[in-house]
Amino acid sequence: MKMLLISGLMIASSVMGQSYTSYLTGDSSDVVTNPAPGLVLMGGGGENDQAMTWFLNRADGGDVLVIRASGADGYNDYLFSELGVSVNSVETIVFNEASAAEDPYVLSRITQAEALWIAGGDQWDYISYWKDNAVEDAINYLIEEKKITVGGISAGMAIMGDAYFSAQTGTVTSDEALNNPYDEQVQLGWNDFIRNPAMTGTITDTHFDSPDRKGRLITFMARLFTDYGFLPVGIACEEYTAVCIDTAGIATVYGEYPDYEDLVYFLQVNCQEPNSPQQCIPGQPLQWQLDELTVHATVLAGTPSGTSSIDLYDMENITGPVFAFQNWQVNSGTLEVLPFEEAYTCDSLISYVNEMILPVSLYPNPASEAIVFQAAPGIYRIFRADGQEVEQFYSDGSEVLLQISLYPAGYYVISGQGFACPFMKFD
Repeated sequence: MKMLLISGLMIASSVMGQSYTSYLTGDSSDVVTNPAPGLVLMGGGGENDQAMTWFLNRADGGDVLVIRASGADGYNDYLFSELGVSVNSVETIVFNEASAAEDPYVLSRITQAEALWIAGGDQWDYISYWKDNAVEDAINYLIEEKKITVGGISAGMAIMGDAYFSAQTGTVTSDEALNNPYDEQVQLGWNDFIRNPAMTGTITDTHFDSPDRKGRLITFMARLFTDYGFLPVGIACEEYTAVCIDTAGIATVYGEYPDYEDLVYFLQVNCQEPNSPQQCIPGQPLQWQLDELTVHATVLAGTPSGTSSIDLYDMENITGPVFAFQNWQVNSGTLEVLPFEEAYTCDSLISYVNEMILPVSLYPNPASEAIVFQAAPGIYRIFRADGQEVEQFYSDGSEVLLQISLYPAGYYVISGQGFACPFMKFD
């Protein structure tokens, strides 16, 4: 069955039982323009018109594609005719099931886009539908080779980071994360999905003020530092804010301040060693409290005209008014947000990540029978997510084959030598 709806230049087509649904507004033929690269992050409470206008302008009159795994064509008229920016077309493709990621039409429309928007929804749907397949390759082609602007709101923003909270087992609150950084709901990924240079070493969080998610974001950062050995950057958007990042790494924030307290947070870890969490282990509260500064937060208020911005490559070059500088620390699972007197830089945090050497190798992950572990010589312990120790073993620095077939299914952590490495056991 085919259904044709005409409203202005809009055509929506749907095929019964099809793995995707396409809604097209405008010209169906592909047009070639000169798009500009960039990135838009949006908090999730609603679209910010100024940021979306910035997004559309970078398409240079080309084809705009929206991808999602729920909903319908709510973006089409808004992007095509309500913001005053002329584009050739706006198409929304709804992934009804994972098999849509293999459809030739879907893949061709992604690679033909001059701007790509990822709608809100459930980020685990996006990860399970698009990661490690041709859709992931197509998105990274747009970023790395075609060099267009991509953006996302809510779940669409959540997957934009080099690191990400997958929500594979559902969401997690700040209290839950702070009191057990390895709670089975704290499922993180890193360096294995969307590759955007502006997001290297960065994790994002959305809907940041509803509910308060400061505690879970600092926990995510503690986990990334502990598990992978690098200094993570955090970017968090409150519900009605947006961040537009250009090719120079300048992040401009938008919102409705001063009418509303619309804030965006840019976080970085103190790079002066020792700087790792004092306690980040399964089943125990997070402890991360350094002498002067633990995690620095630059808090910028988003205005309609985008008066405030920050250079993501040093976190120190700031234009426009600053709402606050803060020091975030965690004492026995309780987040403390303290005032800090100035900006803080850590010598190009983004490029630092590219130079690091990971201290551990573990594969396959997840696994059902056995895993291969390699790290520095020493004694290691395996913990369940509830903090119960399962076993100890010694590594001489070479690969160790660990039999896990008798372990109950769930989340585990190998801990030792100053870091921890998580893995998932499945039946």
